Amino acid sequence: MATKDSTTPRERYRTQVRAEIVEQAWKQIATAGASALSLNAIAKQMGMSGPALYRYFASRDDLITELVGSAYRSLADTFRAAAAAGADLAGLAQALRGWALADPQRYFLVYGTPVPNYHAPEDTTAVSSEIMTILVDACAALTPAGPPTPFGVHLADHRDWAGDHPASPEALHRFLTFWTRLHGVLSLELAGHFTGMGFDPARLFAAELDDLLTSPR
Repeated sequence: MATKDSTTPRERYRTQVRAEIVEQAWKQIATAGASALSLNAIAKQMGMSGPALYRYFASRDDLITELVGSAYRSLADTFRAAAAAGADLAGLAQALRGWALADPQRYFLVYGTPVPNYHAPEDTTAVSSEIMTILVDACAALTPAGPPTPFGVHLADHRDWAGDHPASPEALHRFLTFWTRLHGVLSLELAGHFTGMGFDPARLFAAELDDLLTSPR
């Protein structure tokens, strides 16, 4: 039996307009970057007045928060689906690359240069911690206990960023190495810095991943 929609026509219209605003925002970001996002330009594109659009998003930051939250949620869902299908750290890395290549501007919004004067609210950044937790879990499953390294000793007393995750300092070290190196390769690839160099960026990504997986940490 079909569930009756309890929303009012006004609510459905508001949801539809917000979705169209978000769609136009992504198009604008793809053309000029997030720092150039303009609600007035979006309103003009949609045939609305600026004040009318502000009834749906109170400010530029409000709209960016919607986009950032959507991007983080999309990646978290991608990782959860991969993990549920049995993906290990290598599988999660390939899921990350596939997600990034599918929409580079979405990737750069959350992992590129920060938007000037924008600060994401705590509930938005909390979604990003879900992504980190999945990857730390995978690193912990792969990282045996070993002799402490200088950075591992440092992490033992500087791990607030990992919340209450029980991972060892060695596993956290592997996570940070994994996260920074693979994002470095992805960022350069998506920004076009490998264009004309004659090699396959997918093979560089795979080589970096192999090195990370075979390294002690």
